[in-house]
This record gives sequence, C-alpha cells and structure tokens, in this order.
Amino acid sequence: MNKKDLKIIASLREYGREPLTTMSKKIKVPVSTIFDRLRWQEKNEIIKPTALINFNKLGLEVRASLFLKVDKKDKSGLKEYLVNNNLVNSVYSLGNGFDFLVEAVFYKLKDLDNFLEKIEDKFEIMDKEVYYVVDELKKEGFLNNLWQVDLFV
Repeated sequence: MNKKDLKIIASLREYGREPLTTMSKKIKVPVSTIFDRLRWQEKNEIIKPTALINFNKLGLEVRASLFLKVDKKDKSGLKEYLVNNNLVNSVYSLGNGFDFLVEAVFYKLKDLDNFLEKIEDKFEIMDKEVYYVVDELKKEGFLNNLWQVDLFV
C-alpha cells in the first residue's frame, strides 16, 4: 500500500459522496487511477461499499456493548446465534477472559432484556458485562482525513 492508495482511501472516507473527478482534483491523482485503485482495493477486501446508519432515526434507541463468556461446549452455537441475529450489529471474538464482544441495537430496554434472557436460556453463559452506549463520540475516524496520510508513510 503506497501513499497514493492511502490518499485515495482517506479522500473516499472524507468526501465519499463527491464524484471521482472532484476527488481527483483534491488529491491530484488522475480519475482513471482512482477508479482502478478503488476496484483493486475492493477486490482485495481493503475497502468495501457500506453505509453508516443513524440507529436513533430508525427508532433503535438502545445500544449496548455486551461482553460474553460462554461454556466451551456452547461457544460455536452462541457464535452462530449472534452472527445470525438481526439486532446484532457487530460480533468480535475475544481473548483475555471473554469470548465475544457484541454490539447490538434495540427499540426499547425491554428488548435488550429479552435478548439477554434468550441467550441465557439457550447457552451456558459463565460471565457477562453489559454496557449501554449513551452517546457516540467518534465513529469511523481512522484515516478519514487527507492530513492523516502523512502519519502512516
């Protein structure tokens, strides 16, 4: 990954809704190069097309981060359950005491309680910690400005 690729990624993150021609002028890279590099980065899973969601606008007012430790025999079953659950936004496999970090969204606090009850009924949860997200202070901030490129090269 060279400086040109990093500039393209940072510019895409900062000006993602602008046409490639505008991006080209800002970072002084030909449009054809930007287009080719973006296709290469997508193909190699460096970037992916995505949308960031404002959960509150969808009525999902409760967000929580759950740390779960599960009995070894239930680990794969819980993993499958979490990955396939529509209210789970992200699931991470962890070390250092807990097995999973789960970021989930719910309409009401009662929905979170029901979610936890179902998990505890289906799987042997050995330990859990629940943290409520009160306010989002920073999201997707890594390499989202052109000035950050010089920090990595």
